Amino acid sequence: MDVEVTGGAAAFLEQASGFLLEAEARHNLAFGIVSFALDHPDVYGEVRGWVVREAGDVVGAALRTPPYNLVLARPAMPGALEALAGSIPEELPGVVGAVPEVDGFASAWSALHGVTPATRFDQRIYALEELVPPRGVDGVMRRASVDDRALVLEWMTAFTHEALRGGDDPGRIERSVDARLGAEGAGGICLWVTGGKPVSLAGFGGPTPNGLRIGPVYTPPEHRGHGFGSAVTAAASQVALDHGKRFCFLYTDLANPTSNAIYMRLGYRPVCDSREVAFRARSD
Repeated sequence: MDVEVTGGAAAFLEQASGFLLEAEARHNLAFGIVSFALDHPDVYGEVRGWVVREAGDVVGAALRTPPYNLVLARPAMPGALEALAGSIPEELPGVVGAVPEVDGFASAWSALHGVTPATRFDQRIYALEELVPPRGVDGVMRRASVDDRALVLEWMTAFTHEALRGGDDPGRIERSVDARLGAEGAGGICLWVTGGKPVSLAGFGGPTPNGLRIGPVYTPPEHRGHGFGSAVTAAASQVALDHGKRFCFLYTDLANPTSNAIYMRLGYRPVCDSREVAFRARSD
């Protein structure tokens, strides 16, 4: 097997898109990162990609936007994960991918580099083709605008601290918010508004060839328990479908059975489980 380094987002997409399309929902994060990077190069700065080939065919792929984790695709042949692990010449903080391939890569990488893999959190990828809107929720949806920037930034930051267990780079959050608020077409933020006041938020973007990813979804604690999160998720999902997409995706925390049940009531169906694994130095 040969591992090739791709030169940026466009080159990675050109070489790996056919392979990723074989499991589009499973690979929605990789597609979304590349498409977002192409439209908003200031958010990620750099995209590094690798493809594994066997007899000229792509049988594995991964990408990274430093300093963040490696994002892994499902291998098509045994040995592709090990080939990737042996060919990426940089230190990795961790890896994100579907189960079981993420565990296979983590095991191979840890053996080669003398680190210990540690699961940060487990998620589930869902896909929706036909929306089942919730009923009886007070309020309406409106698209967020630049006038909502302060509120959106506050809520997106709160989401990263709550859901991602440790937060994210504040500068990247700010750049992402600005990109979404200025987006036209396949990207943006929906607000659920009741009594003239926003009470919940859902982003959408990261397009794949046939879908859009929904997220983040955030409702401040004081507004929870009224169905606002369900309503705004449904509204954002409908926006995605109205853009001509065949389906949309979202990630849920497997430790939160409430949110998993809510999304399934909207018509989302499980695709696979996903895991983020951190690499930690071994103690003596």
